[in-house]
Amino acid sequence: MRRLRYPSRLPLDPYVAALLGTVLIAVVLPARGAAAPVAGGAATGAVALLFFLYGARLSTRETLDGLRHWRLHTAVLAATFVLFPLLGIAARLLVPQLLPPQLYTGLLFLCLLPSTMQSSIAFTSIARGNVPAAICAGSFSSIIGLVATPLLAALLLGGSGAGFSAASALGIALKLLLPFVAGQLLRRRLAGLLGRHRALLGGLDRLSILLVVYTAFSEGMVDGVWHQVASYRLPVLLGIEALLLAAMLGATSYGARRLGFDRADRITVLFCGSKKSLAAGLPMATVLFGAQASLAVLPLMLFHQMQLMVCAVIAKRYSRDPLPDRPSATAEPVRPVRPVGGERMSEACS
Repeated sequence: MRRLRYPSRLPLDPYVAALLGTVLIAVVLPARGAAAPVAGGAATGAVALLFFLYGARLSTRETLDGLRHWRLHTAVLAATFVLFPLLGIAARLLVPQLLPPQLYTGLLFLCLLPSTMQSSIAFTSIARGNVPAAICAGSFSSIIGLVATPLLAALLLGGSGAGFSAASALGIALKLLLPFVAGQLLRRRLAGLLGRHRALLGGLDRLSILLVVYTAFSEGMVDGVWHQVASYRLPVLLGIEALLLAAMLGATSYGARRLGFDRADRITVLFCGSKKSLAAGLPMATVLFGAQASLAVLPLMLFHQMQLMVCAVIAKRYSRDPLPDRPSATAEPVRPVRPVGGERMSEACS
């Protein structure tokens, strides 16, 4: 089976390092005055372009073909959009003794996001799991997340100072969902162009996310958002997120066994059901939280780095395990994946 390469050691993911560098620039040189609306407009356009390209790259037919493995996908979606939010709601008991309301809002928002794609697929491949199923699970999670995340945010964050309203829902539809649908409709016409400029468009995706981060943290600096949280709260937040990740890794591993999945599928459920998407979360946060987005995405950025480091160790351990005498028939070769704004998509879901 052809495997996706991923660094064996991850002291700091290079893209996370770039994100942290962008945050530092925003802290030192935030967009002020006349530059602020220019940066905001550019970020809005970048988000729309990001989701347009996301829609244009996703093959609807091949994604629908992947529905034949519906039990696995249902398990991943249940972990992502049911169990994760329930744990986020339970964390409300930690406010305000351990978590200030602002960071709790970001933690709960993290729990509402779709699963990540690039790292889930890469780690599944390293661990010799069901890579095609991982690709489809990530695709389904991302598509459903365009609707499920705003709805869950409206239900759970409406009274938490998140600023969610009918205007926020409309913003999600116009800035994220509409470009995605447009990309799907134009996919056939753009397939050749996207294939020829794959690397360039992948870099454009990541630059778009960096621009969104810069704009969000600039607004936070100008509005004095960061003065609302004491620095000693951050180690506490890291500890809480470590417990959250451990709980999800344990639940997905145990649940996959109880459901009777074979080894390859258990690995897929483990890695796809325990992660959250940085690429989807950052644009959504700017729409939902406005100037408060910098605090809202802080738990997500920390969790993203943590999940990479922990899952890299787990995947490496799985890779040393002896395979069963009769390997899973679904663990078949996979065509190359395409980068999508810090995440990756594949052309093959079957």
